[in-house]
Formats: sequence, structure tokens, C-alpha cells
Amino acid sequence: MHSFGLNETATRNLDAASPAETGGMIPGVEIRDLEYGDLAAVVSIERRSFKSPWTIGMFALEMSKTDTVALAATVDGSVASYLILSRYDLAWHLMNIAVDPGHRRRGLATLLIGSACARVGYEEPITLEVRPSNNSAIELYERLGFRSFGLRKGYYPDNGEDAVIMWKGDPELAGVPVT
Repeated sequence: MHSFGLNETATRNLDAASPAETGGMIPGVEIRDLEYGDLAAVVSIERRSFKSPWTIGMFALEMSKTDTVALAATVDGSVASYLILSRYDLAWHLMNIAVDPGHRRRGLATLLIGSACARVGYEEPITLEVRPSNNSAIELYERLGFRSFGLRKGYYPDNGEDAVIMWKGDPELAGVPVT
């Protein structure tokens, strides 16, 4: 099983970073596979981070899939951030990433995304959806090489907000026509 995580701040493009650079840049931080025993901490972070949080069952379902990378960033042994990246057909989908509010803006999301990219291969296409109102996340994704490729109308059920569709890599490699 694999895992990923998103931080809301980044300082460099991970395309130029080696896997070693993405895993050890912050003292006291370890990037490791997310474990089922971490889910209580993950759900706690999730509830403090999102208007429509995932349930423990949603995390367990994604983690049970063979084509999922699930990662945790721990600070001094405690889960501070997590990421879920799942393979769908020819592309990877960044399903979920969050950083504990007390650990934001320290590079944890950048480390998690970099570690996830290293696991699946930097050339692999990765997609995600993000709220247009989440400027810090959009800026982070852009710094990491993601680009906007349209909107999903009414994507978020809590308020009907659209989602910006972003891709890292070439969406056409995943069979998505780019117009």
C-alpha cells in the first residue's frame, strides 16, 4: 500500500527535486505509509480541515485498493499530514490531502506530494480537484507543476461550488483530450 499528503504551502517545484530531497527536508518529520491505526488521527485532521470531511470508512476503502498510495507525514511520531493517491485507468488521482492546522505552512504537503510522485514516477499523469476559493492550495499545486484544465460544475455537495480540475503531466497520456 502507498500513501500521499498535501500541504498548503510549497517553496519549490518538485520536478527538479530528487526523491531523497522530498523525504528529509524538515527535522523531526518522517514520511511513511499510512496505516489503518492512523485513521483516528487522520479523521481528526480531516474534520478540522474540510467542510465535507471524509469518513473513516472512505479512508479505509481507498487504502484497501491495490493501486493506492497512502502516505503520512509524522512530526515527532504523530501524524501531522496525510495523502491518498489512487490509480484510475491511465492516471493517478490525488483524492485527499490535508495538514493538521497546527503544522501548516511548514512544507509537509510538499513533502507528501513529492514522495507520492517519487513512488508512482514523476512522468505519470496526476489529476485532482480543488475548490476555486482555495487559493493557497491552487498556488501550491501550481508550484508543483499542476495546471488547470477546466471546471467540474457543482462538484462540492456542501455548497454546490465548482471544482478546478488540475493535472500534473500530460492529460492526453491518460486518454483525456485537451481542447
